[in-house]
Amino acid sequence: MQRVQPDVWETEVESPFPGLTVHAYLLIREAGNVLFYNTGHRHEIERMAELGGVAYQYLSHRDEVGETLALIHERFGAKLAGHIAECDDFARVRTPEILFENRERHLDAIEVIPTPGHSLGSTCYLVDSPHGKRYLFTGDTLYRTQDGGWRAGFIPGHNTAEDRKTLAESLRLLKTLEPDVVFSSAFSGEAGFQEVAPGEWPGLVDRALDELLEQAK
Repeated sequence: MQRVQPDVWETEVESPFPGLTVHAYLLIREAGNVLFYNTGHRHEIERMAELGGVAYQYLSHRDEVGETLALIHERFGAKLAGHIAECDDFARVRTPEILFENRERHLDAIEVIPTPGHSLGSTCYLVDSPHGKRYLFTGDTLYRTQDGGWRAGFIPGHNTAEDRKTLAESLRLLKTLEPDVVFSSAFSGEAGFQEVAPGEWPGLVDRALDELLEQAK
């Protein structure tokens, strides 16, 4: 793992299948560390133990389900959180203790923001860091691209025309946020996160939204 923010550690990259690369991120908190997304690297789970363990694990969507969900729970007693719409998918490994379906605040500092479109239960998380920054975890709703931009997580042949409309609405919602650092789960460039200058985020989302809608023409 490597530290990428004062209170955020990034797991070693992994490729669940060709063409896809992902990271998970561990948020260090006095009240209990939070893991966003999931990792299949068992040695990284041991590294998390050295960093204080995992009290909570928040999934962005069903594609993050893997056998290590059970291992992380067994190792640390971590409580699993995810959208209720994908509870059956999560339950293939273990049923979440924390389920949600609306925008709400958790653990005093984490805003849960459902952003359907990539999948029915896709969810983003906006975190207020005590170090003065706001972190946005976008899962695969928006992911970082090879050229350093951002792209909507729409998969032709998998997602439907209705999904495109739903995802567009989710992007319009994300555009209204004001993050300082954005972390995707999947990515296709050299890094899965980006520090965002004041006022820069709406333009990045607009470009992703324009590309998403242009694909439908």
